[in-house]
Amino acid sequence: MAQINPSILSADFARLADEARAVEGADWLHVDVMDNHFVPNLTLGVPIVESLRKATDIPLDCHLMIEDPDRWAPQYVEAGAGSVTFHVEAAAAPVRLAREIRAKGARASMALKPATPIEPYEDLLSELDMVLIMTVEPGFGGQAFLDIMLPKIRRTRDLVTRHGLDVWVQVDGGVSASTVERCAEAGADVFVAGSAVYGAEDPAAAVRGLREQAAAAAKGAAWACGH
Repeated sequence: MAQINPSILSADFARLADEARAVEGADWLHVDVMDNHFVPNLTLGVPIVESLRKATDIPLDCHLMIEDPDRWAPQYVEAGAGSVTFHVEAAAAPVRLAREIRAKGARASMALKPATPIEPYEDLLSELDMVLIMTVEPGFGGQAFLDIMLPKIRRTRDLVTRHGLDVWVQVDGGVSASTVERCAEAGADVFVAGSAVYGAEDPAAAVRGLREQAAAAAKGAAWACGH
């Protein structure tokens, strides 16, 4: 089933509670956490996640684009995140970290930058609930979708299927009405959309439209047969 996660990186930061309500019906609310070290931008932290948790019933999907996620990721679970994504490029002990996130009650996810291949991490997949394939370089919203990531999405889905795992494949970066179908056909089932949602006149309708597009594209995809 296709899931749409609006990214509040594209929302009005002065009105985050209202912006969360504007996408009612979304599957998750994607929260981009950047530290100005791992990526060249500074955004939100634990206090904002705590406040958002109180302001919306939509579960929070926290994407940590930070150094030392081994130290910080558990705090985001405690702040109310239902899913926490760490970058494998930054994690010192990804298996231990994934297990700690799960033990605290959240879904554990591993993100890969565009140049990071999935194959070296095949053995880690059973420790995860989701893999995030970045379809832009992390750090800024509004970037153009990188078509060259589609084969990596396919390879990730193939590995998940080969091992019989219930692991979601998420894509983040440049996801819109013109790209979501290609991502779904390649094997993604969770889609982070920023400007495509918050730049729309009706964000909630944009969420529904993207979900319908993705679901229709996945229905005819080879990977989804029997999924």
